Amino acid sequence: MAAVIALVLGSGCSAFAEDGPVRAVATFSILGDLVRQVGGRHVEVTTLVGPGSDVHTFNPAPGDARTLAKADIVFVNGLGLEGWIERLIRASGTKAPIVIASRGVPTIAEADPHAHAGHGHDDIDPHAWQSVANVKIYVANIREGLAKVDPAHAADYAAAATAYEAKLDALDRDVRAALERIPPQNRRLITTHDAFGYFGSAYGLTILAPQGLSTESEASPRDVAKIITQIRKEKVPAVFLETVTDPRQMERIARESGARIGGEVYSDALSPPDGPAPTYLAMIAANVKAFETALAPR
Repeated sequence: MAAVIALVLGSGCSAFAEDGPVRAVATFSILGDLVRQVGGRHVEVTTLVGPGSDVHTFNPAPGDARTLAKADIVFVNGLGLEGWIERLIRASGTKAPIVIASRGVPTIAEADPHAHAGHGHDDIDPHAWQSVANVKIYVANIREGLAKVDPAHAADYAAAATAYEAKLDALDRDVRAALERIPPQNRRLITTHDAFGYFGSAYGLTILAPQGLSTESEASPRDVAKIITQIRKEKVPAVFLETVTDPRQMERIARESGARIGGEVYSDALSPPDGPAPTYLAMIAANVKAFETALAPR
């Protein structure tokens, strides 16, 4: 994918129609929200993988290629999250610049090689948005990309990015305060797939998951048995269901380990607009509320 993205970036900016908003495409719902926060009224955002849908297993349709072909700018997460994006870029023939929103984030292996307890894999974790500090880097990359295709509104993008970064700082403080209320022995998250490594590294939680970094992989019976044994041994009080994965495996783990279901959490997608996590800020707040409710003493 890097070669394709480098080629597209080298082709310069697309023909942006100055009498209308910038036509931005984001690969998935969380990234789309960040682009909207920075772009405001100057940007019209189309998201390829919508709320509640799984970016790992997405299969682009011909219409998605046409969407990319019409774009003024395209935002991708990178880090191997969108395994389908290289094929889609080729099919679309887009001339739009491709912005890798995660460019410059410290990857999980660089930041904390032990964050994924019990796995021992060497893959780069693509779920960098689960660290609020990393999202400030996403925002800077988005701001820079929009300013390049639409320099007339660069000051507005900079102001919006600064205002949103202040909200991220406030969110980060709220997350830390909430997690402080969880006893140290309960600061272990059991989730369906390995999507919360950056969250664990940033906030001092141990992450356990029967699946790997992608929802496309399947946990082996041995992995599931190992998680169940560990939950029993360490008396982990709750497990959490992710909204983009099949809940049956985690329900079995809860049933056989004696842990309760701590609720649904959002890993790779926002909720629909009428749900509890329609924006990135709301998503993190909803997840932390679920963790605190299930893991803190009452």
